[in-house]
Amino acid sequence: MHKIALLVLATLVLAACGNSEPPAAKGPELVVYSSRIEQLIKPIFDDFTKETGISIRYVTDEAGPLLARLKAEGENSPADMLITVDAGNLWHAADMGILHAVQSETLSANIPPALRDEQGRWFGVSIRARTIVYATDRVKPEELAGYEDLADEKWSGRLCLRTSKKVYNQSLVASMISAFGEEKAEQIVGAWVNNLAVPPFSNDVKVVEAIEAGQCDVGLVNTYYLARMLVENPELPIGLFWANQGGEGVAARGVHVNVSGAGITKASKHKENALRLLEWLSGPSAQYDFAHLNQEYPVNDKTAPSELIDQWGSFRADTMPLSEAGRLQGDAIKLMDRAGYR
Repeated sequence: MHKIALLVLATLVLAACGNSEPPAAKGPELVVYSSRIEQLIKPIFDDFTKETGISIRYVTDEAGPLLARLKAEGENSPADMLITVDAGNLWHAADMGILHAVQSETLSANIPPALRDEQGRWFGVSIRARTIVYATDRVKPEELAGYEDLADEKWSGRLCLRTSKKVYNQSLVASMISAFGEEKAEQIVGAWVNNLAVPPFSNDVKVVEAIEAGQCDVGLVNTYYLARMLVENPELPIGLFWANQGGEGVAARGVHVNVSGAGITKASKHKENALRLLEWLSGPSAQYDFAHLNQEYPVNDKTAPSELIDQWGSFRADTMPLSEAGRLQGDAIKLMDRAGYR
């Protein structure tokens, strides 16, 4: 009887196993290293997963540590994609040899040439314009012109800037080196320093707050900072002026624009799915999210900006390839140091 009971029990166990569903197979997954904050990228990644079934794990940190980590990990890196801000960081990543070049008709159609790497190693996925803001009760728009005009003596003791340590200002100065040459650009930056009302601030929000408080009258910021502040306080007495729209030659070169961007890593073991994500980031769903979650401009001109920033109207952007800003960034840092811009 004992042997029979054991046989019956074994049969029941096998039958139960045969009727149960096997564990669900783990679906495809991508790993992204991102210097963009979680509140912005998570909704975008969640939408991608819903649409494609490809899940995303992400690591967030500052751009510098992420680049160093990718370099140290080499071909053993788990990362499939790098997302970061500013063409300077993207250029450095490409120059370090950690990004994989791709050719994609979708990316070429969705992203203008000036906003992507010529060799296809990185692509802009959102635009941030850096331009002039001013106190509407103390400055008239017709008094303003371009970045270089903030070097005029009429702005002495009236200018506020963010620190030169931030990559956004480094890329702006790099664009001025490209436009004017290094000697003239240094003269302009030195005059900015002479016109400062107070020492440079740590971020753009503090620049806007200083103008509101009457510490200064004009400043330079990325537009999305002002837009987010206007969402909180529509009565903020700060106006926006599109730089370098008139005149001739370099005076009319247009507003300095930069990007947040992405590239597939050389170490990626899932390059096909990584390309799907990269192309998706340039498409309508992700472009809408970039425009509305962070008040940035979409790189894809088929996507409209948010209603708030659409009220600022259109502007002519500087068409200098952003890879040039990355290439000149080291020169820009040295120039700002020589000019006393801290």
